[in-house]
Amino acid sequence: MAGDPEQPEKIESTFRSGSLTAVGIVLGFSLSFLSRWAANPNAWSRVDFIPLVLLATGIGLQLKAFSNLLRRDSLLVTRYDRTQRLFVIGLIIMTLGIGAALANDILGFSKQTMFG
Repeated sequence: MAGDPEQPEKIESTFRSGSLTAVGIVLGFSLSFLSRWAANPNAWSRVDFIPLVLLATGIGLQLKAFSNLLRRDSLLVTRYDRTQRLFVIGLIIMTLGIGAALANDILGFSKQTMFG
C-alpha cells in the first residue's frame, strides 16, 4: 500500500549478541595490551606517544562500537552496519598502534620494550 510507512530492515537479535560478544572480547584484549604496555617500568620517550595515540584512538572507537551495540536501535541494519564499520576502523587503528610499538621496540627507538 502506498500510504503505509515502510518498516526499517532489522537484524536478528542473536546475530547482534554474537557481534557484541566478539567486540567485547577484542576490546578486552585491546585494553589488556594497552595496560600491560603502559605499565612497563622503563622510561617513556617522545616516540612512545605515536603508538599511545593510535592505541587510545583505536580503543576509543571500539568502545563507541560496543556502546552502540548495547542500544536498542542497534538492531536496525543501517545502525548495525555503521557500528560494524566503526569497530573495524578502531581495530585497524589499534593494529597500527601495536605495529608502531613493535617497530619502535625492534628498531630501538623506544625504551618501552615489548619483548622481555
